[in-house]
Parts: sequence; C-alpha cells; structure tokens
Amino acid sequence: MTNESTVCCKCKQPVMASELADNCYICPKCGKYNRIAPRVRIEFLTDKGSFCELFGNQIETDPIAFPNYKNKISSARQSSGENEAVLCGSAKIGGYPTCIFVMNPEFMMASMGTVVGDKIAALFEYAVSHKLPVIGYTASGGARMQEGVLSLMQMAKVSLAVKKHSDAGLFYLVCLTDPTMGGVTASFASLGDVVIAEPEAQVGFAGKRVIEQNTGAKLPDDFQSAEFQLKSGFVDGIVERKDQKEYLTKMLAFHCGKIKYGR
Repeated sequence: MTNESTVCCKCKQPVMASELADNCYICPKCGKYNRIAPRVRIEFLTDKGSFCELFGNQIETDPIAFPNYKNKISSARQSSGENEAVLCGSAKIGGYPTCIFVMNPEFMMASMGTVVGDKIAALFEYAVSHKLPVIGYTASGGARMQEGVLSLMQMAKVSLAVKKHSDAGLFYLVCLTDPTMGGVTASFASLGDVVIAEPEAQVGFAGKRVIEQNTGAKLPDDFQSAEFQLKSGFVDGIVERKDQKEYLTKMLAFHCGKIKYGR
C-alpha cells in the first residue's frame, strides 16, 4: 500500500490510503463506510488464496445499439479495472467452500445489464451443480437503461436461478452495501435466506425524492437507510465490515457445517 493521500467520500477530509485500507476502508475521522473494489472486498472476506474467478470472460453486448454505450463500457473498464459490474467466483470462508459474487458500484454504478444477470445466474447454477452456498454482496443504481427491457429481464432470470438454488436446499446470504437500489433490490438482493446490510447503506427501490414528489408524503430523514430497513424488518441485521468474515463463517457453519473441508 502506498503512502498516497485520498479523500473520504463523506467528510472530504484527507486520509492516508494505507490508513484507510487498514481500517477496512472506513474513514477514521467520521466513520463513513467508503466503497471497496470487489477484489479487495473478496480478499477481506475469503481465505487467503482460495478465490477462483468464474465467468470472467463474459463480454458486453449492445442489444439496442444505444448511443455511446460501447464507449461508456470501455471507460468503465478502464476506470474500474474490471470488465463488468460484478465479480463472481468460488472460494472458502473460514474453511467453508462457497460461491461468492460482489457487485461493483465503480462500474456504471453496478447497473444490472445482461452480462451482470448472466454471470450471477450462472454462478447460482454452478452452486447447484456443486452443492455450494452462495454469498452475495449487492450494490447497484438499478437496471442498465442502455440495454432497454432486456436489463429488466435480468430480475426474473436471476430470481429464477435463486429459486432453483433454494429448491436444491442450498443456503444464500446477501449483504446489502451502499447503494443497493432499483431492480436489484426488487429481485435477488431481497431473496436471501439471511439478508444483512452494512451500516448506513442506502437500500431501496425508487429514490426518496421521487417517492415524495409522487406521493406528496414527507419521509423520515433516515428513510431507506440500512437502519430504517432493519426497523422495518426488511433486513435481518446490520454487520460492521470488520466483523463480516466472522459472521459469514458462523452462518456457513450453521447451515453448511458438514461440508467443511470436503467432509
């Protein structure tokens, strides 16, 4: 880790990049959860050297020839270092084999396009064939408008893959990170056997301002925060970033203990 300085996304105060990384990318000055690159998050969560990427060669489509879409994809690849808005693979967490996907808000706000849907659905199918649980980390601004109605179809496609995984008696845990919005919230982000969230993550469907404009209602200041969703029963718990690997290990032990280390 270099000694370069970065800026917290909330308080805008400078902080050493190494200090931020050592603190799980939580600002030591204001406590804000800064976003993490998917490979860094996977390194935090999984046993060292156990992650094996799956479906990494999927390439983008341009199904409706949306203006400048290919340029946006190219720019997102360059800025994020990833080829799409989700990273999928298999790994071990606390010794328990699992499948895992992590969505990347630095790639077109982790919008849900056909490749994103294909990769997550394929991961659930892989998990069924190998009798593995799935851990999912969601973040998204919603469906990818540049792919039209095909982006909305991913909600049904991935939800069906989750249902087949559930019907096979396999465990699925979701962690909602900031922001998890739109069609992702309305589909596979809400279908986990256990749904947790990071502190202060924004979780919802339509934005607060849109709802207020359309309903005329005045919504609470904390509306669509993870804490609000916990009080409303939408999530099962809020787990701090530093505690998540231990939490996941306990959940996997409870649901999948008999398959640890291949037993």
